[in-house]
Amino acid sequence: MEENTVIKVKNLTKQFGAFTAVDGISFEVKKGEIFGFLGANGAGKTTAMRMLTGLSYPTAGEATIAGFDIYRDTEKIKQEIGYMSQKFSLYEDLTVGENIRFYGGIYGLSDELLETRTEAILKNLELENERKTLVASLPLGWKQKLAFSVAVLHRPQIVFLDEPTGGVDPITRRKFWELIYQSAEEGITIFVTTHYMDEAEYCDRVSIMVDGRIDALDTPAQLKVQLDAVDMDEVFLKLARKATRADG
Repeated sequence: MEENTVIKVKNLTKQFGAFTAVDGISFEVKKGEIFGFLGANGAGKTTAMRMLTGLSYPTAGEATIAGFDIYRDTEKIKQEIGYMSQKFSLYEDLTVGENIRFYGGIYGLSDELLETRTEAILKNLELENERKTLVASLPLGWKQKLAFSVAVLHRPQIVFLDEPTGGVDPITRRKFWELIYQSAEEGITIFVTTHYMDEAEYCDRVSIMVDGRIDALDTPAQLKVQLDAVDMDEVFLKLARKATRADG
C-alpha cells in the first residue's frame, strides 16, 4: 500500500442470504482527503461503512484501514479511527466537560494531554463557559460540532462521519464543515456520507453507490462534466434513476 493511502478497498462484498448489499466495490482514499461516500437509501453505503469500521464482517473482498487488515486487525483499526453517527454520539446526561473526559479515557489519553485537548476544544468551539452545561441543553448544532471534536480527540488517522449534519440549518452546516477542513489540513482523512448534495461539492472526491456498486467516483467538477450536469444534485439524480432495488 502506498504510504499516503489510508483506505484501500478491493472487491469488498457483503451478502445477507440471497441479497447482495455491497457488490464488489473497490476504491482508495489518500491521507488528508475529504472523501464523500454517497448513495440513496438502500444503496449499500451504510453497510460498506460498517465493514470499514470493523462493525460488520465482509462476505468477500479485501480492505485495509490505516494499514490494518479488516479481517485480522479490527481492534487496531478501532484505535486509528474516529466515528460520528447521525444519531449523535454523546451522553446527554453528562456535561460538556464530562463527555470530553469520558471519551478521552476510552481513547487512553493521559490526564495532561486530555486537559490540553479539552481546553483546545472548548476554545475552538467557543464553549469555554459551557464546560459544566449538560449536553442535553445545547443547541443541535453545538452538539454536533462537539461530537465531531470528540471523534477526533485522539487524533485518529481517519474519521468516519455518517450523515453528521442531518437536521441542522445551512449556516450551522457550513460551520461544521469548517471543522472538517481544519482536521483535513491537520492530516486526518475524512470519510463522510451525506444526503446534502451541496456538501458533496466540499469533498475532494465523491463516490456514488447505486444498487450496492460504486457507479461513479471522481472530483465533483469531473462528475459534473462526465454527466453533463449543472450541479451535484443533477449528478446524483441521473445516477440514482438507474437504481432497480427498493429503498431500505
